[in-house]
Amino acid sequence: QVQLVESGGGLVQSGGSLRLSCEASGHRISISAMAWHRQAPGKERELVGTITWGGETSYSDSVKGRFAISRDKFKNTVYLNMNSLKPEDTAVYYCKARIYGVDHWGKGTLVTVSS
Repeated sequence: QVQLVESGGGLVQSGGSLRLSCEASGHRISISAMAWHRQAPGKERELVGTITWGGETSYSDSVKGRFAISRDKFKNTVYLNMNSLKPEDTAVYYCKARIYGVDHWGKGTLVTVSS
């Protein structure tokens, strides 16, 4: 059973920073890539960025230059460093892990950016 647990969400002022974490756990899991998605109120879930376990990253245009994804392979953990936050970044942030070709999702953590 694979489990993903996000943490680090909260309330932050516009222009501030926040760091999210997501730890994947399970018996002998082999992660090929992880990603962060977000879903704002009334909107569809969208991709924020991805990281392969080799370390290659990609980002959506809306966060490029402000957000950075990193991972700790030994802890099966991925991080999302968010800087210069804007009210439009307010959303529930979900992490996703691809393990043996199957996508697994966390339950999400809420990020609220006040203006």
